[in-house]
Amino acid sequence: GLPDFAAIDDDRFKPAFEAAMLAHNDEIAAIAGNDAEPDFTNTIDALELCGLKLSRVSALFWNRAGADTNETIRGLEREMAPLLSRHYSAIARNKALFARIDALWQARDKSGLDLERLRVLERHWKGFVRSGALLDDAGQEQLAAINERLATLGAQFGQNILADESGWSLALGEGDLAGIPDFLKSAMASAASEHGVLSGFAVTLSRSIIEPFLAFSERRDLRETAFKAWIARGEGKNDNRPLVSEILNLRNGKARLLGFSKTLLPTSLTIPWPRPRMRSVHCWLGMGEGG
Repeated sequence: GLPDFAAIDDDRFKPAFEAAMLAHNDEIAAIAGNDAEPDFTNTIDALELCGLKLSRVSALFWNRAGADTNETIRGLEREMAPLLSRHYSAIARNKALFARIDALWQARDKSGLDLERLRVLERHWKGFVRSGALLDDAGQEQLAAINERLATLGAQFGQNILADESGWSLALGEGDLAGIPDFLKSAMASAASEHGVLSGFAVTLSRSIIEPFLAFSERRDLRETAFKAWIARGEGKNDNRPLVSEILNLRNGKARLLGFSKTLLPTSLTIPWPRPRMRSVHCWLGMGEGG
């Protein structure tokens, strides 16, 4: 079943993150320090299976941050984003670990691995390379600083969007609901109550309401009002435009540092650790597979 979020105190997330990162570090050290010759099982399989505690804590936290946030959670989000980036950058800079992965990659044609395992090996090797494993120490330091700043900006960007979404609503009456199906009426009635509207309905910028409202409402004027509010997120009080400018500049710098001619976009991520089951503050790391 789902976790009992109500039973998780906000103050327990930070020590949980700290403990999970320490456990992850121990797992990484064991893989990197393995005296046995690297093979798929003791290196790639081991990487796939490590970090599960951190993935679980991250999944809990980022779902909470996106669905039921408060000032404590927002503050922790801003604090943890760069710390997590620093944690994963350290893994990507682990020379002994990359040496094991690189040895498997260089011998891939003679390894006898099936296509599925070859693909997993490729993703890990490319993930480390995209994370700066082939850079010198100075380059790795620079890349880690860029990633950390991108993580910070990503957290702030998301919080600005969420603030704009939660701060806007459009109160409607029964006569404004032409074309609205019953399931959406129910959701809009609940939203009205949550936004302090004593009776009637409310359109909010929650995706579960705004998207079906724009699809079903027969009132062009109301659709226009809601759509303008939707596309204006991050342009008013919580202005994301300066953040976007800095993010693009950082990504351009990161692309050049890694030898690419184009900006690295946050798509087709390949990351050198087990894919965290969480939303993608880590998408802001911008480690795409493309060149």
